Amino acid sequence: MKLVDIETVETGQTLGKTIFSSNGTVLLSKGVQLTVYMISTLKRLGVTTVYLDDPLYQDIPEDEVLNEETKRAVIHLMSETFESLRSGKAFNTKAVSQTVDEMLDDILKNQNMLVHLSDIRTEDNAMFVHAMNVCMVSSLIGLNIGLNMIQLKELAIGALLHDIGKVGAPEAQEGRMHHAWRGFELIKNKREYSLLIAHVAFQHHEWIDGSGAPRGLNGEDIHTYAKIVAVANVYDNLVYGADGEGPLMPHIACEQLNAMSGTRLDHEVLTQFMRIVSIYPNGISVKLSTRQTGVVVGQHRGLPGRPIVRIIDKEGDEAVGFSELDLAQHPTVFIEAVLT
Repeated sequence: MKLVDIETVETGQTLGKTIFSSNGTVLLSKGVQLTVYMISTLKRLGVTTVYLDDPLYQDIPEDEVLNEETKRAVIHLMSETFESLRSGKAFNTKAVSQTVDEMLDDILKNQNMLVHLSDIRTEDNAMFVHAMNVCMVSSLIGLNIGLNMIQLKELAIGALLHDIGKVGAPEAQEGRMHHAWRGFELIKNKREYSLLIAHVAFQHHEWIDGSGAPRGLNGEDIHTYAKIVAVANVYDNLVYGADGEGPLMPHIACEQLNAMSGTRLDHEVLTQFMRIVSIYPNGISVKLSTRQTGVVVGQHRGLPGRPIVRIIDKEGDEAVGFSELDLAQHPTVFIEAVLT
């Protein structure tokens, strides 16, 4: 499986990763041979990169924290939740809790995997995939800092629902019209939920230095759950270009996060985040300081910047073999650029 720019995809190539529609159904299944119509449809839906099957990289482990069935359930749930709110109806708190339980089951089983946000996003499913990613990343950080299961579920529900105040919100969001305040109002009266869950929505845009919104709280006044979700939220937005500045590769996004340490984002939460994130995800193409190019095929927990890189040996355009360079074993070799 290899990540490529949608503009380089050719008819007949095989999709390496399932793409979901806005309601959680499968838009295109892994293994399908792409046609001209499929490629043009993906472009129209706002897809910029896709994973392709490649015989040279078929053995690369996907290392997915959430399984495909869980992802479908989460996206479907968020679609139904947003639709209920648009219709002026109450959202289904029981369904949210059940889906979060399914997510946490996967997360606990796969907590030693490094996170790479690899699900392809379209304009229709972007908000739902964002909610899923923020919940997954937040939960893994929560595990790392030692939250118990009750706390972990509160954090996960709050993370999944952190943006529900955006439904029907005006573009100009200030004071009580800010989506964080609106989200707090939607959640706080749910008897099934702790008030701390509502405060995740309320505080996830508050910054440590007091420059955030909607109330300008400083570090000591911001709950730990919200500090965690703030990191996950900013990272996902940077990687997918949700703030209008264009998507960033994970290593660049991590650099920007670290630049916010102690001002916008909590230093300790960032430290734990860096222990669970894959800076150079499997499947991306890289250029090494040796002038060789290759594809990342493996990771080391605790050494996110030192992955295993597969280098293809070629005679002309023909692949004749490959070698693998484990950067953890070669400290003088560095990744100079990401080519995808």
